[in-house]
Amino acid sequence: MKEIIGYVEELFKNIPESEQKNAVMQEVTQNLEEKVWDLMEQGKAEEDAINKAIVDFGDIEDLKQELGAKQPVKRNLPKLNLWYSIWSSLLIISLFVFINFYYTPDIIWFVYPTFVVLWWPLTMYFSWKRKK
Repeated sequence: MKEIIGYVEELFKNIPESEQKNAVMQEVTQNLEEKVWDLMEQGKAEEDAINKAIVDFGDIEDLKQELGAKQPVKRNLPKLNLWYSIWSSLLIISLFVFINFYYTPDIIWFVYPTFVVLWWPLTMYFSWKRKK
């Protein structure tokens, strides 16, 4: 059953190669195939039996940790978003200032869109403080 083998390989792809990993993969594959055969004997179609076996199998996060899977690195996204919004806002405001003084130097209008642009870093700041 290629679907089961592909599913098990996808589950264990982030785990370093070892004999223990291969043994666990074989055991999981065998258990899932047995579950599929049992469901097919009960009258389910092969595709339905495979899907039900996979859904009933559940989560293997504890098993992955035991086998040494690498955990994703958590980043401080709210802080990163704050700095991105500050620098981007400064660039946008600088563009408004340039356009204002280059095309219409006698009318100062860049102040109005500046207030709108400054809401972005302000919201990111409060989001960062709330997560902190």
